[in-house]
Amino acid sequence: MPPKRPPSATYRVQLNQDFRFADAIKILDYLHELGISDLYVSPVLASRKGSGHGYDVTDPTRINPDLGSEEDFTALQTELQNRGMGLLLDTVPNHMAASAENPWWMDVLENGAQSAFAAFFDIEWHPHSRSLDGRILLPVLGRPFGEALDVGEIKLTFQDSRFFFQYFDSLFPVAPRSYYAILNHRFDRLKEILPEDSPAFHEYSGIIASVRELSGADRRSAETAADRRLRFESSRDRLRALMTSSKEMATFVQENVSDINGREGDPGSFGFLQRLLAEQNYKLAFWRNLNESINYRRFFTITDLVGVRVEDPVVFEATHGYILRLLSKHPHASLRVDHIDGLRDPLAYLNKLQERLSSDETRKEAPSYVLVEKILARQESLPEDWPVSGTTGYDYLNEANGIFVEPEGARRIEEIYSTFIGRRQNFVDVVYQKKKLVMNTLLGVEMRTLGRHLAELAAQDRYARELNREQLIDALIEVTACLSIYRTYIRNMDLPAQATKYIEDAITEARRRAASISSACFDFVREVLLILNPPHVLADQREARLAFVMRWQQFTGPIVAKGLEDTALYVYHPLLSLNEVGGDPCPTDAVSLADCNGFLENRHEHWPGSLNASSTHDTKRSEDIRARLNVLSEMPSEWKSHLELWVNQNAPHKEQVKGESVPDRNEEYFLYQTLLGVWPLDREACSTLLKRVQDHIIKATREAMVHTRWTRPNQPHEDALVQFVAKLLSPDNREFLEDFRQFQKKIAYFGMVNGLSQTLLKIASPGVPDFYQGSELWDLRLVDPDNRGPIDFNKRAAALDSIAHADSIQAVQTLVENWHDGCIKLYLIWKATRFRRDHTDLFREGEFIPLQAAGSYSRNVSAFIRRKENLWSLAAVPRWLSQIPATEKRHFDWEDTRLVLPPDSPLEWNNILTPTKLESKNEGGEEHVFVNDLFQKFPVAFFHAERNRS
Repeated sequence: MPPKRPPSATYRVQLNQDFRFADAIKILDYLHELGISDLYVSPVLASRKGSGHGYDVTDPTRINPDLGSEEDFTALQTELQNRGMGLLLDTVPNHMAASAENPWWMDVLENGAQSAFAAFFDIEWHPHSRSLDGRILLPVLGRPFGEALDVGEIKLTFQDSRFFFQYFDSLFPVAPRSYYAILNHRFDRLKEILPEDSPAFHEYSGIIASVRELSGADRRSAETAADRRLRFESSRDRLRALMTSSKEMATFVQENVSDINGREGDPGSFGFLQRLLAEQNYKLAFWRNLNESINYRRFFTITDLVGVRVEDPVVFEATHGYILRLLSKHPHASLRVDHIDGLRDPLAYLNKLQERLSSDETRKEAPSYVLVEKILARQESLPEDWPVSGTTGYDYLNEANGIFVEPEGARRIEEIYSTFIGRRQNFVDVVYQKKKLVMNTLLGVEMRTLGRHLAELAAQDRYARELNREQLIDALIEVTACLSIYRTYIRNMDLPAQATKYIEDAITEARRRAASISSACFDFVREVLLILNPPHVLADQREARLAFVMRWQQFTGPIVAKGLEDTALYVYHPLLSLNEVGGDPCPTDAVSLADCNGFLENRHEHWPGSLNASSTHDTKRSEDIRARLNVLSEMPSEWKSHLELWVNQNAPHKEQVKGESVPDRNEEYFLYQTLLGVWPLDREACSTLLKRVQDHIIKATREAMVHTRWTRPNQPHEDALVQFVAKLLSPDNREFLEDFRQFQKKIAYFGMVNGLSQTLLKIASPGVPDFYQGSELWDLRLVDPDNRGPIDFNKRAAALDSIAHADSIQAVQTLVENWHDGCIKLYLIWKATRFRRDHTDLFREGEFIPLQAAGSYSRNVSAFIRRKENLWSLAAVPRWLSQIPATEKRHFDWEDTRLVLPPDSPLEWNNILTPTKLESKNEGGEEHVFVNDLFQKFPVAFFHAERNRS
């Protein structure tokens, strides 16, 4: 059943301390005028102070104060409703911030497995390492533990009647069992300070006696965890009151703290502090050693984001109760679920979410509109039983982008790349190697833990118990490296057919690649991952295998993300426009027009509520950079000649680092394409270009993990890269810049047309068009943090106000001539999105009819019709426009190229973008329109007809 009210167009904004709820209210009139139906916002729950994104939630029971108050959020909801607009809210069920700002996490650190919140987080309390039994490894130290202790970086502090260990700005709570040792330290000295019959002495002695019961040395067996918490809180309250009333006691406690903290230069003086640290429910460790024994599920490799066990009903309610109550105040509020692949059982979670949403009286008639952030591989689709409306749109992005890559030119681009870098790379091999690298480094601990669990399963199997343990783990790594999708969705003994196929394919490929591993090891991995049912396997063994598979599934997504998105895409890049989240960067595998139309037909039939995204806060580069770089596939020979020239011109700017030139050939290739894509269209953006490109090239090379890494930066190499970019863009580098600008100007023009084409396609296609903040003008931003900056909404609102009066052919022509300012894109979005909003049923339910083109340049146009009853729309866009003959003034002659229309199509069409009309022709029994007529006044075409011929 479709949702009650899917959006007609969404607009994503990043909320933070610089763009709050009040600021969002200020842009609602602009967005409504633009044609947006739903405001799509980043997470709004309390997160780390100063967070720029909100994905590091610290308290899911309150609004993020950086964004405003709950009243401010309610005001935003009210203002949306007043304009008939909806709210699409991002939510983060997979993880929370592991920081001092998270009270649940701090309680777990303080009380360990006895904490009321211990079950909230995905922690392995009894890991393989005995030193971590009942403890959590915290890899937060910037140097080895002993060194940090000896130089006094770890200190005991006393704040608000509570003891903490402080490491620079980080605080770690002291366990209740350690309070006795701290408070009782130098007790004999207290007798010299205060009379033993004084009230302060008696009170302090009573507090010590009370916390002694918590030390473990004399714990009464009948005392429950709740009793101990009450005892501890009572003792803290008494201690706070005593510190306030007795100056002597406050001084005594602070002197105890100073004495325990030791003296720099005297290693023996830190013994007491070291013993206290050893008593805690956590273990502070050097961050570079984290892969040895970290025992909680992280978000990817980010150690300060801890996995949440949202599959527990108590945890679900604790983390979702508040946000669901907020949503109940807005009848058209909906949810976007972040990182669905991190959850143990996504289907169960989504069912629970819909169940809770439907408990609201206003939502009982139909399912709520819910989207999932899910990266789909080519030809992969969402599980049909998921109660969602679709994805956040990366699947659409890659399909639509691919049709602007010219196939023959793409093949040449790949050859040019291979020749330039001096080797031919197979992308599948690159991904395979990088996934293995990630599993052996960044996610090594997770794979070792899974390997130990697999070995335990083998030990319980009569036929597998003698298998070589190391080879068994290697077999699991190989199969995981060969898995062609992010994850499978096995949740019981009835395996989905698709999951079986992907796992079987992965095992077959792993056997081929790793023939040295025992076939019996692969047999056992297959038996476990497919939860086969041989006669000798008992029911409890099958359950253990199912638990293993469900755990394994939670990690395959991060492995693909780190190995492919964050590593391989920065190593293999013939055509950077294809190096996108969920994409395939091999140019010869680019999507064909037939493939794209098939994808859109499937979207129309099965996922009409899925987002059509072209830029997001996580894309590797923005939509208009990709639109530009796709043009290179139309002119590979020109690209090759300029590339070779630039390399020679800039050779003197390279530095030698350890006998090798920096940048290397692959890095230099990446840099020139990046510059072609990001080169500004206005002077204001030029002022920041150098720093942006320098920051981007450092991030890219660290992600590639070839010469430098985030975990081990190669400073000489990075310094040489930064200097090369500076010399490259220096005004003194005139010879290069003159040639570069001339070629870039040509690329930019055709990229502009591509940008308009992809914009119209996402608005008119099946699905829901999504606009990322600021992208309504030319969007030439790189990967974050470059795409997370502030947006000048006043500029955009003023531009929209000015173009709202462009109701004449001359006014539209002025927009076309002045395309550099981006108003032409804003105009297209305004016209097309408002038409879509005014004709919701046509685009939500109307047929999707791809059109065939005929004539000299039939392959250079993409077009389709949307039809519902007597209402029609026609969208047509050019592609590979540089191949069309043109005059010096960019007037393109499509000659006899035409679109063949359905036999029952209207005779007369109204132009949505310009005040003109179009009549179809009938020659030889073929109903058609000429492409020259379609693109006569505007680079792309969008027409409608309101009734059929009688």
